[in-house]
Amino acid sequence: MYRTTRRRIAAATGLVLVWGLSTACSSGKEATGDGTVAKVDGKISLTYLQKQGDQEYFVGEAAGAKAKAAELGIDLKIVNLGNDANKTVSEVQSAVAQKANGVIVVVPDPAVGPQVVQTARDAKVALLTSDDQICTTGPDPAACAKTDLVPRIGFSGAQMGKEVGARAAAEFTKAGWAAADTRVVSAWKQDVTVCGDRVNAAKQAFEAAVPGVKAIDVPTDNTPTGAQDKIAATLTANSGVKNWVVWGCNDENVMGGVTALSNAGIAPDHIIGVGLGAYLACKEWQSDKVSGMKAALFINGKDVGALAVQTMYDKLKNGKDFPQEAFAPTTMVDHGSWKGSGLTCG
Repeated sequence: MYRTTRRRIAAATGLVLVWGLSTACSSGKEATGDGTVAKVDGKISLTYLQKQGDQEYFVGEAAGAKAKAAELGIDLKIVNLGNDANKTVSEVQSAVAQKANGVIVVVPDPAVGPQVVQTARDAKVALLTSDDQICTTGPDPAACAKTDLVPRIGFSGAQMGKEVGARAAAEFTKAGWAAADTRVVSAWKQDVTVCGDRVNAAKQAFEAAVPGVKAIDVPTDNTPTGAQDKIAATLTANSGVKNWVVWGCNDENVMGGVTALSNAGIAPDHIIGVGLGAYLACKEWQSDKVSGMKAALFINGKDVGALAVQTMYDKLKNGKDFPQEAFAPTTMVDHGSWKGSGLTCG
């Protein structure tokens, strides 16, 4: 997913650091010593930077943010970063130049975290992340002390993974499969901290209920085609396996896995896919055709976008401290229940 090299990121963000230092003194914003902004008396201006802004989940997130901003009288700008890490840095720079009071960001690459944080601090702009974590002191949130993680709005990776693993175990038991005939594919982009939280919790929940099933970790780029290609190669190396369980960081990984399995001639009755997001899974359930996608955890991007904007408003208007993390609710859905869950399937 991330084609930008660390050298290019460093080059771009090095310029931003210099720029941020030069503009911080002229920003006119009063702030406390730790770089946080004071309360805003007038209209609040926010910039929401999203990776993969055309993905169904993030489209919903933007809609939720816009609705909440309209309700609160906030001037909100939404920016689609795609998968461009350098654009993250330049758009934070742009938000500062446009006198934004706060920036909410979903980074394409956590490596830009320290530069994003420093730029916001220098300019006295409030910074909040949604969905994915970034660290103030280094490129890898997984190696970061909790106190150095930027406050985040999203979902609990551990809780989501637990629900996915438990549902996969229930489907396995219902199918009556033998552990010896089954493999689990766990697919995710392995430098994204929240992805690791999700798949590790899924493994623990599944293994607690169904011990003895061998698991295969598959590194992907978190896209359907990327996951499909990597999992297809995994199938070639495990051609004698009868039954497959698939989970991952998101619906993209699971849908890619289910597609790879189907293309390899494995029937839906021998596939248990449990998605995370449900925005791709639901497309499998729009007909009566049997699918290997047995269930998915519905995570509503609208809830996250709205909560992120509300949290930023509470900080800037009322001086309320950011929570270290705040979570939106989730719902497990399947072919029979998704239509009544509030899930919109594009």
